[in-house]
Amino acid sequence: MYFSEEHKFFREGFRTFLQQEVVPYIDKWEEDGKIERFIWERFGEMGYLGIAYPEEYGGLNLDLFYTVIFLEELQRINSGGFAAAIWAHVYLAMQHLNAEGDERIKREYLTPSIEGKKIGCLCITEPFAGSDVAGMRTTAVRQGNEWVINGSKTFITNGVYSDYLVVSAKTDPSMGSKGISIFLMDRNMPGISASKLDKLGWRASDTGEIAFDDVRLPLENLMGEENKGFPYLMQHLALERLIMAVNGHARAEYAVEYALQYMSERKAFGKTIDQFQALRHKMAEMSAEVEMHKAFNYSITQRLINGEYMVKEASMAKMLSTKMADQVIYDALQMLGGYGYMEEYPLARMSRDSRLGPIGGGTSQILKEVIAKMVIDRKEYKKVAV
Repeated sequence: MYFSEEHKFFREGFRTFLQQEVVPYIDKWEEDGKIERFIWERFGEMGYLGIAYPEEYGGLNLDLFYTVIFLEELQRINSGGFAAAIWAHVYLAMQHLNAEGDERIKREYLTPSIEGKKIGCLCITEPFAGSDVAGMRTTAVRQGNEWVINGSKTFITNGVYSDYLVVSAKTDPSMGSKGISIFLMDRNMPGISASKLDKLGWRASDTGEIAFDDVRLPLENLMGEENKGFPYLMQHLALERLIMAVNGHARAEYAVEYALQYMSERKAFGKTIDQFQALRHKMAEMSAEVEMHKAFNYSITQRLINGEYMVKEASMAKMLSTKMADQVIYDALQMLGGYGYMEEYPLARMSRDSRLGPIGGGTSQILKEVIAKMVIDRKEYKKVAV
């Protein structure tokens, strides 16, 4: 219904690329907590970082189902941290370069980002604000021909080793969420410092806490219009939530596949354990959950392609698919018994990595309130004219 022969060829090629170019290094990157730079340029050389971006900047301008395939295959190599580093660069940082960046920014940052020569991060979350974007304390004050930025951000994927930062800051604190603007910073600008956070999962990615101490930016590093930062952030939320939902169904599907393979080989009481009714019925439930969520996420993808603004459905998808993934992976690990708890088997890492799903990109609790406003209070979210 959704995938053409070209989509299928892309999936096969990307899966092969990941197995040959990425998988041999995953354990090292998980242990080091750092992804080596060469792989970014390999992604760029193959065009994978630009599948959703305009051809004039080196992209391929392919439809959103190529992005779905890209996300699904990244989950199958069993490193949530590596996957997050890639998609946070491509669909968070680069998304703002493309949408709000002027021609100079696109030439100097978007093009090398597509080539894998520059890595970006998006800085929104703060230590004292979290999901309360209107409560952010980072400020940008205009002084002559410069902006002066002060404040801090936390839980930033690619926050330590990226080359540039897309940063949200208050340009008019009296306006609350309506006084936010978006800025572009080079990593080497004086006043920027970052420290790596020690996490339960996503070990391969550099999640950072970042401080801005009188960081001075030229006026042209304001992205888009002043005080339009909040609608800029909001217009990308449906895609971000869909990305998290797709990640959820993809890692759950991989967990089911792995558990089924293990069960077909593991014997107990004279037969393989996939012949025990209790386990068979549990696997039937798990498989059904994955298929239901996958179908819903694909339908949202198609509607986004059609130009619909899918805040409610994308929020539902993210909330439910990440919860489903946690449960399915928990149950898949159980199918392996004691081996599921061993690091040499993939479900131990997968269970840690999956736990961030209901937290990152808007917690499930926040999403429930967003959804409640739409279904109970009849609130309508419309695409913002920016």
